[in-house]
Amino acid sequence: MFIKADPPGPDSGRIAIVVSRFNRPVAEGLYKGALAVLKRHDITDDRLTVADVPGAFEIPLAVQALLEQKRHAAVIALGAVIRGETSHFDYICEACAGGLARLALDYGVPVSFGVLTAHNIEQALARSRADRHNKGGEAARAALAMIGLLKRLRA
Repeated sequence: MFIKADPPGPDSGRIAIVVSRFNRPVAEGLYKGALAVLKRHDITDDRLTVADVPGAFEIPLAVQALLEQKRHAAVIALGAVIRGETSHFDYICEACAGGLARLALDYGVPVSFGVLTAHNIEQALARSRADRHNKGGEAARAALAMIGLLKRLRA
């Protein structure tokens, strides 16, 4: 049997977005991309929770606090880590990605990874533009698809 990961219907519940404000122009583009996708799927403002955090390292803790509330069908994590001259980039990327994956598995709730890990600002800006390649929009589509899939699998 093939179970399709289609977006859920209008009863999909609340969705949370955690957005890092470090690298603000990139984060804003990702956030706008995610919102555009959610609006196209009839996710209204009253069904959204948005939490701003200082940087990507803080994203998993905010996601955990939201998941502990047991009020959200999915959480979308958005941000950008841009490689610099030190290994700090590697530590932040690993902590953020690993923390979010663990939280999704521990709580059984989709946590969509819309955190860019770019080698330079040009790469990050290209992935946060207002077009169909916006990674914030992709993260929102993934969250919606996983809500739908998990509803089917758990039914």
